Amino acid sequence: MFSLIYDVMIIGGGPAALTAAMYASRAKLSTLVLEKMTLGGYIVIAEKVKNYPGVPQDISGAELGKLFEEQAKSFGAEIKWANVARFEDRGDVKAAITGKEEFQAKSVIIATGTSHKSLGVPGEEKFVGRGISFCATCDAPFFKNKKVLVVGGGNAAIQEALFLTQFAEKVYVAHRGSQLNAEKDLQEKASDNEKIEILWNTVVKEVVGEDLLEKVVLLDNKTGEEWMLEISGMFIYIGVQPNTYFLEDSEVEMDDEGYIITNEKMETSVPGVFAAGDVRQKKVRQVITAAADGAVAAQLAKSYLKEK
Repeated sequence: MFSLIYDVMIIGGGPAALTAAMYASRAKLSTLVLEKMTLGGYIVIAEKVKNYPGVPQDISGAELGKLFEEQAKSFGAEIKWANVARFEDRGDVKAAITGKEEFQAKSVIIATGTSHKSLGVPGEEKFVGRGISFCATCDAPFFKNKKVLVVGGGNAAIQEALFLTQFAEKVYVAHRGSQLNAEKDLQEKASDNEKIEILWNTVVKEVVGEDLLEKVVLLDNKTGEEWMLEISGMFIYIGVQPNTYFLEDSEVEMDDEGYIITNEKMETSVPGVFAAGDVRQKKVRQVITAAADGAVAAQLAKSYLKEK
């Protein structure tokens, strides 16, 4: 059921969504933000944000996300917790449908961002939340004085490995290649940290344990050798995928990876439907570019409504 038709409905709660909410609500458009988990988006797991314009001092991702939320609310944006399962374009009205209710609006901005990719190996699903995590900043204290494994070789993996050394006894990093993809300064910090050991050319084959994760089966992809590593926790950073599952039966055009295709006005293939932030097809995915997308999308949604 639904109670009213909003001018703008924003699906998502990260920097793109909340910036769009600021601009739309400040323009006196009735604005609804639908978020299923945590406001602030992926940035909330960052220990420190050092490059956001206008914030020269160190600030945590959680603190920055909170500022986005507070500013959006200050202009009158309404925020509701909902997991959108399906989207429908009904012409002048668009609908976001959950398992229990339906929300309607004259225009929609999709800003659902991305989520972490999983390994897809036996035992992984069973131990998510019971030893497997996608957020070291959130869960590192649970592994104090224990051995943990980080899977990945990019910036996120190495940043989180370094953070984990503040708690864990030992931090292994399993990387499928022979050279890390992280920025050079991060590689140097990892190399200099005596708690970190890089396992080159290594992939996870299986996760093993009773009630909690206890071991992982690893494979050396050069020699073909398999071996067992005893750990208490595993943190996975092997890339992201767009959160567009709810658009599968819609007319919103996406690329082969599921990212939404837009023009520079953030317009999608469906009139009145815009996309902003990491969920859209683009080259650079940063907080500042997501916020910029959100501002553009809100302004163009306003123009779209004026023309109706």
